[in-house]
Amino acid sequence: MTKTAYFDCISGISGDMTLGALVDLGVSVESIEAAVQSMGLPDLKIEAETVKKCGFRAIKVHITHPPEHAHRHLHHISEMIDRATGLSPRARELAHEIFLQVAKAEAKVHGSTLEKVHFHEVGAIDSIADIVGTAFALDQLGIKSIYSSPIPTGHGSITIAHGRVSVPAPATAEILKGVPLAASEIEAELTTPTGAAILKATAAGFGALPPMQIHEVGYGAGTKDFKEQANVLRVVIGESETSNTFTTHVESDQATVLETNLDDCSPEQLADCTNRLLEAGALDVYQTACVMKKGRMGTQLTVLSAAPRVGLMESILFEHTSAIGVRRYVVDRHKLPRENRIIETKFGPVRVKVVSLPGGGSRLKVEDEDAREVAKREGVSSDTVRQHVLKFHPTESITGEH
Repeated sequence: MTKTAYFDCISGISGDMTLGALVDLGVSVESIEAAVQSMGLPDLKIEAETVKKCGFRAIKVHITHPPEHAHRHLHHISEMIDRATGLSPRARELAHEIFLQVAKAEAKVHGSTLEKVHFHEVGAIDSIADIVGTAFALDQLGIKSIYSSPIPTGHGSITIAHGRVSVPAPATAEILKGVPLAASEIEAELTTPTGAAILKATAAGFGALPPMQIHEVGYGAGTKDFKEQANVLRVVIGESETSNTFTTHVESDQATVLETNLDDCSPEQLADCTNRLLEAGALDVYQTACVMKKGRMGTQLTVLSAAPRVGLMESILFEHTSAIGVRRYVVDRHKLPRENRIIETKFGPVRVKVVSLPGGGSRLKVEDEDAREVAKREGVSSDTVRQHVLKFHPTESITGEH
């Protein structure tokens, strides 16, 4: 059995909401304060109080510190984490990973690099305390696996260091790529970059409450009050049989499966429809032989699609096959992180996909189209091209990303 936490983000997630819920689950404020102070922040203070949000009890965390105007880079924060004597190696690793998620997003939206990007709101002392305190608290609670509900971001606009922006803020939106979102009519920023990064770095999956035996439930309060619902984050802790941990770096998301059974479509129609679906952005399309009514042989056409393209996929199925009905259901996916790169070989540039494995290490795959094109041009077999790439360009030697 694995000690599992489920983040129920009905009102989104932020750093202080997370920290409040973890305090409510039994981690002492004093121990969190000491861990954060050990980063070289002796004047920082953390206090917690019980508040009511729409009649529900929750813990609100307050962080105070002397005024400062510093804009920190990632290496500044990394150095602070590394010198924190109050953090275990596991907590230190998790804090690094959360900040890395933020740094990647900030670098992307500002057109900078990990080395040069500097933090504004997330580099402030209170956000540093939220992230490092969360890493410390998760370690103290012995959480091995984390799951989350789909995340609402809210809507409208907010003012940040770079001016007025739409909700979700640019960095939040970048962090949440690949994460299932939930609709919300509340005009406010429900999910902050800090909250998004915490779940992006830790959650093994997003969806409904997983099968588990519940032991404890904690509630963390946000700052704002909403008339529609309680502005709280609920974190449920229990035991589950899952083996996924938030140190494996397996990505998770949700997709929609569309299926239709066909017994009066020609192979040419099916091939044409498959190509149209893939060109329109389907994640995958495949055909399965089946036996239909009256013993007729048929084909089950299955499409895997991201949520925004489901309507388009369904339209293509109805227009380019004889389908009169389509089944739809949502599935959870676990994916290994991957990168597309270009490497130089004796045959010229070749595209490859590098997949990161959960236990460390990488797996390399040569893109089939490139292998066949190079093989035709050079008068060799496509297998010869693949073997050359794998032999002379092992994954650890590939550093250029394109």
